[in-house]
Amino acid sequence: MNLAHVHLLLNHFPTVGFSVGLGLFVGALIRNSDELKRAGLVIFFLTAVLTIAAYVSGNDAQEAIKDSPGVSVALINRHESAALVAFTFMQLTGLFAWLGLWSWRRFARPAAWNVTLVLLLAIVTFVLMSRAAYMGGTIRHPEIQAGLEQADDQAGSTMARSWAAYVEQHPWVWPTTETLHFIGLCMLLGVVLTVNLRMLGVGKSLSFAALYQLLPFGMLGFTVNLATGMIFFVATPVQYTGFLFFLKMMLVMLGAVNLLYFMLFDEPWTVGEGDDAPRTTKVVAASAIVIWIGVLSCGRLLPFFGNSF
Repeated sequence: MNLAHVHLLLNHFPTVGFSVGLGLFVGALIRNSDELKRAGLVIFFLTAVLTIAAYVSGNDAQEAIKDSPGVSVALINRHESAALVAFTFMQLTGLFAWLGLWSWRRFARPAAWNVTLVLLLAIVTFVLMSRAAYMGGTIRHPEIQAGLEQADDQAGSTMARSWAAYVEQHPWVWPTTETLHFIGLCMLLGVVLTVNLRMLGVGKSLSFAALYQLLPFGMLGFTVNLATGMIFFVATPVQYTGFLFFLKMMLVMLGAVNLLYFMLFDEPWTVGEGDDAPRTTKVVAASAIVIWIGVLSCGRLLPFFGNSF
């Protein structure tokens, strides 16, 4: 088993899994059910997280089959471009779904504009993901390739390759993106350490309800990191093949799932000023610190044990 197998396994979640969330969310709006609406938001967020691993593993799948007989590079590039657009909208849907979940605890329910925006983004995302999945299917299924294949001399003119050329021709892009990536990482780790060290007993004068208000700043840092990280990935994908980078993305996924505990479960909310956190909350907090330190370590080790320069 290699990362190409992983891509084939994960690429069903952005379509099938997301369609379940969309159906649930629409049904919740029709029935005016807060519980179903909340469940739909959770599915949107988790699917967006899984899509990160599905997208980056596609690079390894491309490397595995690009020289195979009967495989069209033009079709691979079509799928890559469609997947990049769909990925962008999927992450926007996940971001605003997360904001809705955060608002549920903070203000008892998400704002009407948030619900409307999530619904519109989800519909667009489902259409784009379905298109990307169809394009992916054409790569190995000649029976559905009619009218799609382009000449190989047009295969390089894709969105991803155009961005790679732009980065190469403008030397300011990479250091600027690196700077923003570092700022986002500081914001993310700052919030992660502040919240989770409190759950482990540091700074007991603070309540979890007070610290909960910091989570959007951590999510903003994560969003900056994801956006800048994808700029690196799309510009120089050859640097991000192999197990170490995929391990980093898996840890990012675990960190996102870990965050949901503090948003969905009641135990953290029992921690007031001077209170000790429940044992389960302490375990989750400790695991969160380990996970994000692991993400940071994998990123730093890529130049030594991965393909990064």
